[in-house]
Amino acid sequence: MFARVPNPIPARMKGLNRAEICDTNFIEFVKGLGQGPAGAPQEAAPVLPGSGLDAQGFRELFESQLVSRHLDLMARVLRVQNKVFYTIGSSGHEGNAMVARAARHTDPAFLHYRSGGFMAERFRKLPGMDPIMDSALSFAASAEDPASGGRHKVWGSKPLWVLPQTSTIASHLPKALGTAIAIEAGKRLGLSLPVPEDSIAICSFGDASANHATAQTAFNAASWTAYQKLPAPVLYVCEDNGIGISVKTPGGWIAESFRNRPDLDYFFADGLDLAAGYADVERAVEHCRRTRRPTFLHLRTTRIMGHAGTDFEIEWRALEELCAVEAGDPLLRSAQIAVESGLMSAGEVLALYESTRARCFEAAEDADKRPRLTALKDVMAPLAPYTPDKVRAEATRADYGQRRLDVFGSEAALPENLPPRHLAIQINQGLHELFCKYPDTLLFGEDVAQKGGVYTVTKGLHKAFGPRRVFNTLLDETMILGMAQGFANMGMLPIPEIQYLAYLHNAIDQVRGEACSLQFFSNDQYRNPMLIRIAGLGYQKGFGGHFHNDNSIAAIRDIPGLVVGCPSRGDDAAMMLRTLAALSKVDGRVCVFLEPIALYMTKDLHEAGDGQWLFPYPAPEQALELGQGRVYGEGNDDLVIFTYGNGVPMGLRAARAIEAAQGWKVRLVDLRWLVPLNAAYIAGQARGARRIIVLDEGRHSAGVGEGVITALAEAGFGAVPLRRVTGADTYTPLAGAALLVLPGDNDVVSAAAELARG
Repeated sequence: MFARVPNPIPARMKGLNRAEICDTNFIEFVKGLGQGPAGAPQEAAPVLPGSGLDAQGFRELFESQLVSRHLDLMARVLRVQNKVFYTIGSSGHEGNAMVARAARHTDPAFLHYRSGGFMAERFRKLPGMDPIMDSALSFAASAEDPASGGRHKVWGSKPLWVLPQTSTIASHLPKALGTAIAIEAGKRLGLSLPVPEDSIAICSFGDASANHATAQTAFNAASWTAYQKLPAPVLYVCEDNGIGISVKTPGGWIAESFRNRPDLDYFFADGLDLAAGYADVERAVEHCRRTRRPTFLHLRTTRIMGHAGTDFEIEWRALEELCAVEAGDPLLRSAQIAVESGLMSAGEVLALYESTRARCFEAAEDADKRPRLTALKDVMAPLAPYTPDKVRAEATRADYGQRRLDVFGSEAALPENLPPRHLAIQINQGLHELFCKYPDTLLFGEDVAQKGGVYTVTKGLHKAFGPRRVFNTLLDETMILGMAQGFANMGMLPIPEIQYLAYLHNAIDQVRGEACSLQFFSNDQYRNPMLIRIAGLGYQKGFGGHFHNDNSIAAIRDIPGLVVGCPSRGDDAAMMLRTLAALSKVDGRVCVFLEPIALYMTKDLHEAGDGQWLFPYPAPEQALELGQGRVYGEGNDDLVIFTYGNGVPMGLRAARAIEAAQGWKVRLVDLRWLVPLNAAYIAGQARGARRIIVLDEGRHSAGVGEGVITALAEAGFGAVPLRRVTGADTYTPLAGAALLVLPGDNDVVSAAAELARG
C-alpha cells in the first residue's frame, strides 16, 4: 500500500485566498512526487490489488475529479468578474465520481450540490456529451444551459437521468425513495417504465442534512418499507465531510446513527481515496441493485475551500485546522496513486491538471458570451404550461366505456344514469372513472384502502382496482407527497390523499420546493404530474377544532405553477377531476383538489329534505375549463357575491334573505378555481354590478378574498360599493364556538344591509 499523504502545507498568513492555496498545494505536491517507478502498468492491470479499478478506470475517475476541481476554481475566479453566478463547490467531495462510475446513467439520480465529480463521471456514460461546457453554461446562467435553461445552477441532465435539484437540504430524499418504490410498482402493474426494470434510485446529501426532519422521515419510510419485505431500491449516499456550513458534525455520528439502523443496509467507503474506496462503493451499488433493499452508503469526504465563495473560513476556523483539512484533499491522494503506481509521471499529471484548467476557463469564457434570460415570459415559460385545446380534448375523451361498464356493473348502474347524488358519492364515482380511464393511476394515503377513507370517499376503489393501485401508507404526509413525485417520475398518475388540510402544512415543502419547482428548474424536461386530494375547510359541526376545521389555504395560494380547484357540489367535482387529471397528463401540472368536508354529505340547501344540493352526474364527455366559474342568478346586477366552497350554499341561502329584505336581484359567482384566480372572469362578472360582496370562509388575512378584491381593483371596479365577509384571524375552536370564528349566513345578510345603508 502507498503511504498516506503527508501534510504538504506550510503555515499561511491570514487573509490569503484558500482556493489559490489549494491550487498551489496540488502543484507543489505533485512536483515533489518525482517521476514514479519506471514503466507504466498495463491498461488492464489493477492500480492496487483488490481496489476494483484497472488503470483506465482509475485514470478516468482522476480526470473526472480534476474537471470538478477546476470548475470550482474557475467559478471562484470568474464570479468576481460577474461571469458566473454560483460558488458552492464540490472540492473535497470529488470521490462521489466513484458512485457515478459504479452505477448506470439510467439510475435516476437526485444529487447533493457538491456533485461535480459525480456529474463529470456520469457524462462518460453517453458518447458525445461534454461535462465542462454543459456545466459552464449552468454556472453562467446561460439560456443555453441544457439543465435549467439559465434559471439556476443545477446538476441535471435529461439524457443522464439526473433530475435537477437546487440547494436542497434533505427535501429530495423522500422523492428519491418514492422513485425507487415506483420502479417496483411499475413492474408489478406491468407498465412500461422510462428506465430499465432493475434500475435503482440514487440520492446524495451531506452529513448535516442527515439530521433534518425530512431526511429522517425518508430513512424511516425506507426501513418501514423494507421491514414489510417490500422492495425499495434506493441508494442513499451520505457524503460525510464533518461539517454543515460552520456547524461541525460530532465525530462518528453518522456511523453510529446508521450502521445498525434496522432494514437500512449500511456500507462505508473512503471517498478520499479512489484505490481504497472504489470496491466498497461497487459493493454498495451492487447490493442495492441485487437485493432491491434501501441501502445507505457512508462516503467519507472533506470540504475544502469553504462552504461557498463567500465563506471566509479563516475568520472562524483555526489556521492549523484549515491546513489539516487541506492536507486531506482527495486530489493529492489521486495524484500520489497515479505517480507511484507508474500510471502517470508527475509531469503528465501536471499537464493534465493545467489542460483541464484551460478547458474549464475556455468553456466559461465561451458561456459568458452566450445569451441569458432577458424577458419575464422566457423565465416563466416552463413553470406552468397550459395547452387548453389539448387539455379539453383529454378531459372530455370518453373512449373507455367498456372499462366503465365492467367497473360499475351495467348500463343502468353508470353514475350518469343514477338519481342525483351528493358531493362525496360523486367524487367517489369520479375517482372510479379516472381509474378506468388511466390504467397508470394510483391512489394512496392514510386509511384510503379497505376503510375507504375517514369519510368513505374512496370506498370501493381498493376492491375494484386492487392493492397495487389503491393502498395505505404510513402516517407521514411528507412521505406521501414524496412517493407521489416518485410515481410521477416513472410516468404514472398519482392521486395522493392528504387526510386534512391542516396535515399539509408540515409537508408542504414537498409541493412548494420540490414538485412544483421541477418543471421550472429543468426547463420543462422533467415533470411531476399529480392530483393531490385534500379534505379541508370548515363547518364540521360537533367535530374537530382547528385540525379538522382548517380554513387556511394561504399556504397553497402562493406556490408557483400549482393549480387548485375547489368544488361545492358533486357534478362540478366530477368534471373538475377530469380537467385536473388532464392538466396533469397533458401539461405535467401539479394539481390540488380541495374538497370541502362539510359539503361531503350535504343534500339540502334551504330546508331539511328539499334535496336542492343533490345533482345529476355529468356524462364522461363533460368537463370544465381551467378558471371557469359557475353563476347562479345570471343577469342579476343589484348585488354580486363572489365565493367558493362552503360559501356557495351559504351565499345562496343569504341571497334569498337579501332579496326578501332589500328587494335586490342577487347573482352569485362560484369561482371553483382558486389558483390561479381567473382575474378576467372575475372582472367580467363584476361588470354592471351595483354592489359586490366577497364571501371567503378563509381568514381575514391572506385569504382568497384578497385576490378577488385585487382583481376587481386592478380592473377598475374600485368605486363599486363592496364588502368582504371572512373568517377571523384565529385558529378554529372546538364545537359550537367554531361558528363564532367562521362566517355565516347572517354575516352575509348584514354585509348587504351595510351596503344598502351606503
